Order: sequence, then C-alpha cells, then structure tokens
Amino acid sequence: MLSAKLGISPIAWWNDDDVNLSDDVSLEEALRQASVAGFVGMETGQRFPMNMEELGPIMSKYNIQVCGGWFSGDLLSGDLEVEKERVEEQLQFFKQAEAPCLVYGEVSGSVQSKREKTLSQKPVIDEAEMAIYGRKVSDFADYCEKQGMPLSFHHHMGAVIETQAELDLFMKHSSIPLLFDTGHMAFSGGDNLHVIDNHHKRISHVHTKDVRYPVMEKIDKSRESFLDAVVKGVFTVPGDGDIDFDAIFKRLASYQYEGWFVVEAEQDPKKANPLEYAKIGYEALNNGLTAAGYKIG
Repeated sequence: MLSAKLGISPIAWWNDDDVNLSDDVSLEEALRQASVAGFVGMETGQRFPMNMEELGPIMSKYNIQVCGGWFSGDLLSGDLEVEKERVEEQLQFFKQAEAPCLVYGEVSGSVQSKREKTLSQKPVIDEAEMAIYGRKVSDFADYCEKQGMPLSFHHHMGAVIETQAELDLFMKHSSIPLLFDTGHMAFSGGDNLHVIDNHHKRISHVHTKDVRYPVMEKIDKSRESFLDAVVKGVFTVPGDGDIDFDAIFKRLASYQYEGWFVVEAEQDPKKANPLEYAKIGYEALNNGLTAAGYKIG
C-alpha cells in the first residue's frame, strides 16, 4: 500500500507576501490548530525560528514535523555562488529539522507579491534563456542535494514558470525535482492530470491547493494582481473548491507517488477561519487519498 503524510502550510494563518492577510495567532497556536485538525507536518513561514533548539520542543509538543518550506530564489537574474551563500542558513536548519525538501520558488522578476503589478506583467523568457536558467537551477539543486538537503521546484502564478507550457519547457532544460501545485496549475489554465502524466517521475512534493472556478474565471489578469485574486478568494482548501482531487490522487497513485501532501491555500483568515478550513482540507485529503489506495501515516 502507498504511504502518504499530510501537512499544511502556515499561510492559512499568516501570509508572508501580504501582512494584511494574517491573523494575530502565535506559531504555537497555529501548530496546535493544525494538530487538532489531524495534520502531522507544517511547512515553515516567517514566524518560525530558524533553529531546532528553539523550534524543536514546540513542534514536538504538538507532534508536528517540518515538512518543507519556501526559499526565495534569485537565479533567473542572480549569481549561483551568491545563492549558495544565501541558502546556507536555511539549508542547515532544514537538515536539523529532517525536512523532506527545501522548496525553491523563483522570485526574480516575479509579480506574485506586488499589488501594483498585474498578473499579465509576469516575466517571460524564450527557450534559449530557459536553457540557461534550467542549468543554473539544476546546478543549485545538485549543490543542495550534495549538502544533504534536496530541493523541489515550485511553479507559481506570477513567476517565470507559471503555465503548463512554461513548466514543460523548464523540465526539458532542468533536472531539479518538481513540487506539483494543483491550485497554481489550475489558475494558470493548465491541466493537472496532464502535468502528472508528463512529469510524474520528477514529482517529489505535492501542494494540494483548491481553486474556486467562479472567482478564477472573473479575474482579469491584465488589470488585477496575484494578491488581488487571493483577496477575492480564488484559492481555498481541498473540499471547498472545484478541483477534482479524487482524480488527481488516483493519477498520482497510478504512478506510485508516495510522500507529502500539503494543504496550502492563501485566504484571508478573518474570512476563512484557519482551524475550520484546516479540518475541511484534512477530511478531503484523508478520504480522497484513502480511496485512492494510500495509507495515511
């Protein structure tokens, strides 16, 4: 039987890109609520101390482990050696935490955190530039892997790798493992099942973000920003949106994917109670993955 571990992102409680989309709960309270909902892992965020001496006892208190976390990469326009220096502290922290991976998110030129930039103003590169970028990211991933911490690449709305076509081209020119994010791929207009078919051998981490299609279809990417879409409620947890997760779980199972499934849904916690939505997300994952043949552990 395939094994799955269920985690959640702290973005349900506070948003690192927009402090207005955050509540006033402590890290400990967020961990407590995640545990109550049933999760055994949480990805890191801005309220996490960067050392296990401080963080470890808090995580252990709620039987939660670090199941990943974002690194803001700048390799599209930056220097490989500089990025190696920048990642060092977080890399060592993640090794101490025995995290499954470090999530690489490209922020160079990205509009994801810029309210003044529309989604249509995202960076776009040609195949020659993609080949150069893919090599740099692969070299960086190889370096981190040799240091004892694998990377997983996060395609993201507003970033250079957003659409299915961009992801296909990036995967062609790189060797880094893939973080497959259902919500970002759906919002970009991609087909989640086709992405799994095309890249299942490289998928090492899964973000289970749901999308409200009625909201998504009204987003004008030429006039609205990524954060505008978040505020309008384009994202939610599995079980509350319109993505067919049962089909996604079955497709992943057919390719023998095992590992973490992380609920990540940018919402306003003042409108979407984090504990309530964490429970909805956990139930949807638990039921859907069990039906697909996974053992939750």
